Amino acid sequence: MSPLTRRILLINLAAPISLVLAFFYVDQFRLSLIDSRLTALRYEAGLIAGALGESAINPEEFSPALDPELARQLLRRLSAQSNARARLFDSEGEMIADSRLLLAAGRGVVTRQLPPPNIDTPWERALIGIYDRVNALFMTTLHLPRYVELPFTHANDYSEARSALAGDPAGQLRDLGDGRIMLSAAVPVQGLRKVVGALMMNVDSAEIDARVREERLGVLKIFAAVLGFTVLASLYLAGAIVRPIHRLAEAAERIRAAKGRIAHLSIPDFSERRDEIGDLSSVLRAMTAALSQRLDAIERFAADVSHEIKNPLTSLRSAMETFQRTEKPELRERLLQVMQDDVRRMDRLITDISGASRLDAELARIEAAPIDIAQMLRSVIETYTDRAKGDMPRIELKVIEPGPYLAPGFEGRLGQVARNLIDNAISFSPPDGIITVAVRREPRHVMFSVTDQGPGIPEENRESIFERFYSERPSSEAFGLHSGLGLSIARQIVQSLGGQIHADNRDDGQSGARFTVRLPL
Repeated sequence: MSPLTRRILLINLAAPISLVLAFFYVDQFRLSLIDSRLTALRYEAGLIAGALGESAINPEEFSPALDPELARQLLRRLSAQSNARARLFDSEGEMIADSRLLLAAGRGVVTRQLPPPNIDTPWERALIGIYDRVNALFMTTLHLPRYVELPFTHANDYSEARSALAGDPAGQLRDLGDGRIMLSAAVPVQGLRKVVGALMMNVDSAEIDARVREERLGVLKIFAAVLGFTVLASLYLAGAIVRPIHRLAEAAERIRAAKGRIAHLSIPDFSERRDEIGDLSSVLRAMTAALSQRLDAIERFAADVSHEIKNPLTSLRSAMETFQRTEKPELRERLLQVMQDDVRRMDRLITDISGASRLDAELARIEAAPIDIAQMLRSVIETYTDRAKGDMPRIELKVIEPGPYLAPGFEGRLGQVARNLIDNAISFSPPDGIITVAVRREPRHVMFSVTDQGPGIPEENRESIFERFYSERPSSEAFGLHSGLGLSIARQIVQSLGGQIHADNRDDGQSGARFTVRLPL
């Protein structure tokens, strides 16, 4: 059982267990039944005492007094229907009658009410045993005096009997020592407005405890059903959460420990769950795919870099070897020019490669902010206008409608995208050509495009021109002036902002290429 499963079980079981323990701890139901039974016992004792006061007085006595024999007869008959024990004391405190003694032939026989026959099943007996142990732990402590059964009973042995002989009805609770309580009520027996004795009635709390136990056992049965359902539901919930997370963790660990390529390692797909675990699975799968693509791109980039640098190095080494062997001044001059071109080409390659390698880290580190695309393009075009030469194509900005054209981005990097596209357009445009930079708003995007009047893009090269180190230059341009990273960097920046960039040819009847960038509003 995983730690998460244990926590789910603990949290789900805490509430029902707390409620049932509180039900045992709060003993108000039992106390209210005891209070009600004590009140009824007083009322019952009062009725019997009234009957004794009217019928058990010896009329021959000058002073009213109880007739012991008559009082015993009446007490036995009056208390026959009650499960309480009744004891009658005379005015001196001597006990003259006890309902638990059957007086016959001058001998007293003690009677005791037997418990009902045991018809409980083993399962119920086990539940009752659990109940008794739990009840003993949480039973309300009343700090009652201990009840002691004396062989010779006198009214002075019981405080409530003494109060009744003094004319005041009283009640008392005593502890029987086995969890039960002895309830006692004593009332005066009056004849001709004189206290002639006291009647004390006792009953233990067995009946009350049985009723309380019955109620609590009913609650325990419901609690057992709730507990079983809660455990099963918790285990199901834990399984529905823990097992997928465990599988995801194992897959992530396999990917972390993989020595080579991770493309063959997959994250379990839980996207059909449509919950947080499904979202986590989808995100981890996307992250793994992106990581695999990134690693593949790094490998390809490293191979491309080594290849691109190896070409000028090979040319430089060949020129140096030839330079050492030749003595012709014009050839040596030409070889020096080749070596300088190769050094400049390597410098440009290393500079562009360094910028491209830092791009990922920079895009992940900085946060996008709202950029006015029209204002950004206007600033970029002004830099070209300020350093324009006589044979440079003219750059025009067309803003379709009033701005602002706000899109999330990085001003410096979006400016780099615009410069790369404009530099590409300048390379392919004729000297007197016009480069049109247009910006407009779409329902959910800001779009800007760079259109030139060059020869256009071959249909089969519309995607390959965005690959790293791909270079398709005009025949009039000297070899090695471009590294082939400009359009690749532009696509990388645009895609990091959630946008798109694509290339196509003009559709207005003129020759030329159009590069379109769409950024979310």
